Amino acid sequence: MKSLNDYLELAYPFSVRPLSEEDGGGWIVEFPDLKGCIGTGDSIEEALKDAMAAKEAWIEATLSFGREVPEPNAAAEFNGKLLLRTTKSIHRWIVEEADAEGTSANQFINYILSMEKGRRNQKRI
Repeated sequence: MKSLNDYLELAYPFSVRPLSEEDGGGWIVEFPDLKGCIGTGDSIEEALKDAMAAKEAWIEATLSFGREVPEPNAAAEFNGKLLLRTTKSIHRWIVEEADAEGTSANQFINYILSMEKGRRNQKRI
């Protein structure tokens, strides 16, 4: 049986999406392979920090009950790196918007992609 640290080293996929104002606002991070394992926060960074702590607690509790911890699904095979070519004007817009938000270009792109993913997921419901 794997240890807690063995599971924490695995790359579990997660999703990040904004919470509606009626749900309290902020952000939510969910691990689809770890049912019910979520993190929330006023910012993406806070939600991710909360989610990582929740993931550790979730796995630890599951192991303590002698239950099987699921392995990350096939989507986890992606390493999260993506090379993207774009126009100079879009590149400039990304950098300017990220600066205005006080974040990096990578975080801003992830935010935009997460928003679109959440919008598309809501359409499917």
